[in-house]
Amino acid sequence: MKETRRRGITVAASVLLVGFIGFGCSGVPEDGEQESPRRSAPTAAVVYEVSGEGTVEISYLDRDEKGGATVEKNVALPWKKSVRVPLGSQPSVNIVLDDEGGQVRCSLAVGGRHAQSSTASGPYGRATCSSTLPQGVSGRGAEALPVLR
Repeated sequence: MKETRRRGITVAASVLLVGFIGFGCSGVPEDGEQESPRRSAPTAAVVYEVSGEGTVEISYLDRDEKGGATVEKNVALPWKKSVRVPLGSQPSVNIVLDDEGGQVRCSLAVGGRHAQSSTASGPYGRATCSSTLPQGVSGRGAEALPVLR
């Protein structure tokens, strides 16, 4: 009788242990909120280019959905970067020449179409190129953009 009772307790404890392990590995957030399935935002193809003479610091928007910029320092020219930018955001590239100056040009293309260009010259010369992307695929002009989901 004691042997059967012990075996029952051991089986029950094993089942509870497996249940707790399964619950702990299920990915339930610690704060008790239900986690919604994460969908990546639709994006558009953006090409940033910087050409000319001089050494520059370049900051640009890429796929970071929080709106953070990527910064590259002491960049030798020419420079080109193809990225995906979430729809509804404002892609931009900012350039700053170093203390030796120079003459540089930035350009921005969205979906293969030229959107803006700008020039900078002299010590610490600055230029910015930016554009606005539509909010979503159904937005005006969005059908012309190569979009990924």
